[in-house]
Parts: sequence; C-alpha cells; structure tokens
Amino acid sequence: MWWKRFNNFMKAKWIWIGCLVILAYLSPYLIFGEATHIRVHDNMDSNIVWYKVLAESGHIFTLQDIQLPYAVNGLPRSALPSAFDAVVWLYVLFEPMAAYTISETVMRFAAFFGMYLLLTRFILKEETSPWIKVGVPLAFALLPYWPSGALSIAGIPLALYGFLMIRKYRKQAPRHVWLLLFLIPFFSNFILSFVFFLAIMGIWWFVDRIRFGNWNWAFFTAIAGMTSIYLLKNYLLITSMFFSSDFTSHRAELELGENTFQRSYELGWENFLYGHTHDEAHQAYIIVPFMLLALLTAILKNRQPKLLMILFLANLVLSFWYAFWYWEGWRLIKDHISIVNEFNFARIHFLDPPIWYIIFALALLIMWKHLKFGKYLAMLAVVGQCMFLFVLTEDIKYREVGTPSFEEFYSEDLFADIQEYIGEDPSSYRVVSIGMHPTIAQFNGFYTLDTYNNSFSLAYKHAFREIISGELEKNPHLKNYFDNWGGRLYMYVAEHGENYMYTKDKNEPIEQLDINTDALQALGGEYILSAMEIGNAESLSLDLEEVFTDKESPWEIYLYRANG
Repeated sequence: MWWKRFNNFMKAKWIWIGCLVILAYLSPYLIFGEATHIRVHDNMDSNIVWYKVLAESGHIFTLQDIQLPYAVNGLPRSALPSAFDAVVWLYVLFEPMAAYTISETVMRFAAFFGMYLLLTRFILKEETSPWIKVGVPLAFALLPYWPSGALSIAGIPLALYGFLMIRKYRKQAPRHVWLLLFLIPFFSNFILSFVFFLAIMGIWWFVDRIRFGNWNWAFFTAIAGMTSIYLLKNYLLITSMFFSSDFTSHRAELELGENTFQRSYELGWENFLYGHTHDEAHQAYIIVPFMLLALLTAILKNRQPKLLMILFLANLVLSFWYAFWYWEGWRLIKDHISIVNEFNFARIHFLDPPIWYIIFALALLIMWKHLKFGKYLAMLAVVGQCMFLFVLTEDIKYREVGTPSFEEFYSEDLFADIQEYIGEDPSSYRVVSIGMHPTIAQFNGFYTLDTYNNSFSLAYKHAFREIISGELEKNPHLKNYFDNWGGRLYMYVAEHGENYMYTKDKNEPIEQLDINTDALQALGGEYILSAMEIGNAESLSLDLEEVFTDKESPWEIYLYRANG
C-alpha cells in the first residue's frame, strides 16, 4: 500500500514540485494577510472596492440596471461585475483579503494545470523532459497577472485544451472537459479576452468545415455553449448598451487614437518585447532570445518549426494591431462608428502570454533535441525564467516599490475616526478626495462624487468637470486625459498630474487650488478629504474641520467642509 503510494508520488513528483513552488509564491498572502503589499493600479484603486461594495449593496441580482448611490450620485449597476461572477461571491463569503487570496490561488493553479495539459496533450507531441513540460507551465503560473482578471488570461490554456479535446474526440470527449469549459466563464471576463478567444475558435471551426467537409457539431456546441454562458452572465451590460435609450455612457466621448504613425510603430515593438501592464509575459530577456536561437538551430538542422513560426508571427501581428489601434489614422472610422470607438478591439493582445509560453516550450524542445548542450541551456532557461518571475510576487515587488500594504492603503481605523467625527449617516452627505484614490473612501463606507469606473453618465461627467475645470486648464495633459477618456472622475490637481498617492511623508501643501466650490455643492458635495493642506481654502469657502492621523496609516487627512 505505502509502496504503491510512494510509486505514484514519484511518477508525479515534478507536478508536486511545481505545486509546492506555487504555494511558496502564494505564501505571503497567508503569512501577512492584510499586511501584504499588493498592486494598486487597476486593483486596490478600483476592482477590489467594486467587488466589496457590490457584495454589501443588496443588489447583486437585479433585472434592471438600477442606480447604486455610493458613487457619482447613482452608479449604474451594469458598471460593476456580474451577479454570476464567481469572484463576487468570494467577496460575499469572505473578507476582501481572503477573497483576493482565494482568487489568486485559483488563478495560479488553473494556469499551471491548463498549460501542462495543453502542452502534454497537443503541443509537445512526443515525450520530452519534465523540465519543459512542467517547467514552462510553472513559469506561466508565476506571471504577474492582472489580479482582477482571474482566469481571463491565466485560464486560456485550460480553455484551449478543452476545445481541442472536444474538437478531436467530439461526443467521446471526457465529461470533465465540458465541465471545465462551462465553469471558466464564471471566473473570467468576456469583454477583456474571451470574446476574442471564442471568435478565433469559431473561425477555426468554420475552417475545419471547409477543409474536412463535415460539421463538427460537438466543437460548435462547445463554442456556442461557452458564448451563451458569457452572454447570460453579462445580461445587464448587454441590455444597458443596446436596449437602454435613456442612458448615455461617458464612453461615448472616448477618443482613443492620437498616436502618430511613428509612435504606433515604436509601441508595436515595445508591446512585442515587453507586453502591457495587464498582460505581462516577461518575454524579452529569456524567451525571445531562446526563440531566436531555436529558429537558428532549426534552420541549421534543416527543420521546419511551422507552429513556432506561426505563433511568433501571430504575436508580432497582435502587438502591432494593439499599437495601431491607437493610431490617429483610425479616427475617421472611430468618429463615425460608435462600437469601434467605444469597444477596445486592441484587447486581443491579452492572448499574448499563453502564446509566448507555448513558443517557449517549442523553442526549448528544439534546443533539447538538436543542440549539443541544449539540455543544459533549456534547464538554465526554465530555472532562470521561474526565478525571475518568483521574485515578482506582489508582496516582494510592491514592498520594494514602497506602495502601502492592503491594510495601510484602506486605513479603516483612520476613516472610521473621520466618519465618527462627522457624526452623520454617510448616505446623507457626499465627499470627494484630493491626493488619494476615491475608492479608499468608498471602501470605508463613504458616498463619493468622484470615482473610477468603466461606465457612468456622460451628463454627470460634464457636471463633475465644472468642479475641476480650473485645474484642467492649467495642465493640458490632464485636460486631454479627462476629456478624451475620463474613466477617472478625480479631483485633479494640475501640479500633481496623475499622482494620487500623497502620503503623510510627502504631502506638501497646495498653494493655489482652482476648483469651483459652487459646482461641488450643486452635486451635493459637502466634505473634501484631502491628503494635504489647501493653502487657499478660505478663498474657496472651505473650512478646515480637523486633521486626522493614525500611526498605522500612511495618510494624513485634512477634512474640509464647503460653507458656501
């Protein structure tokens, strides 16, 4: 009995080693809890709070796109995650940091096993070293994924494995494959990546029909089934976009496309080598050189690595498609076709990371087989990539950068003191923040006029602009940023630019703040939570009520009240 168990363990020892490395990678979340340092951008400044607020709202399920009062005097429910998003329910069942940790764990293990199954069943068609078939999936699992994406990128190999199994075995495909394909939508984002992935699967199915002359209905059913789940999951977003005549989103004014041809060309190469902040594959220093070495080796050995070349060219095309989506030459089309302007077709580049790691595996296989010292080079490449990625775990990376930890960022005790000082029900007044992300106040139960969200009323954006127009006029970059994108409805300060992190050790006073206090009060604004002193507060009809600090918090909050 024990010998059989030991024998089974030894057969899967490389898998177990990979799992242990992933657990070590995840250990800071378990060791430090809320003291963990995690990503701020598009994470603590937004998505975490969206999940938390929605979980506490009482409006997770709703048939109509109602207005949630916690932000912008009524944020559309459709601007927040779907009721069928599994991560939402993690925030219902657990405290935010615990929910975040569980989501990270699901993401890493899905990435690992998905890439392992894809490589061993369909890509590496011959038996090869575990250094490649386990090492490459491990590296893929350690990527610094955008946390709130969950399986939007990390789950693509798993989904591709499922579709390939059904394409090959049709009705005889194992049941667990169907189950995987129907579970992935609940942990991933359709708009971000899977709309493109499923479109590619649909094209593949159609090409198969032409090539082989028969209908693979199992493959079609899998594609249609997964797409249908996504559409049902996003019912509120779809109805608000296409069937609501009384709501105009701020996205109607998007103008994403001002780059010159030269800048677009440069951006294409930048993305090809270094990726995007939301889909970093960290390919430049190990994967790309080894890919080029493998291609050279194949040429010298008279080999034709067709799949490697196809994937290499695919990522090159995706990178330049992404870059030229922001080229000014698109404006003629974007200005006349709303869907082209409002929907970001450049996001197909989120498919880059899985492609890069398939390329990595194929390149290592060529070197392993055809170079004298190829085995050692392949092992060195895998170890080097894994070590490089391991030290990019959130706590290590952001602790070194110096951003606040989870508990420091939200500083619940400090904001509880402010709420107690005001002494009113938070729903009875509205606040804005200066020098801080407004989601900090939202996390702590304040109702804010400012926010960061994907969609809100265009009319409200225009009304909010009246408050900060004086500061926007002093900074052309901020003016363009707000007017042509505007997803961040922030109390911008011209001299601060896009810096929203003014901690108590870096909070020099604002000498001249040009805001319209009357416009602030017209929207219901009563208090300003400022991370620094406002030098001309008196001329703005702002009364300094109190200054709040806490030894455990990085913030020093100046509480001003509009007295106009």
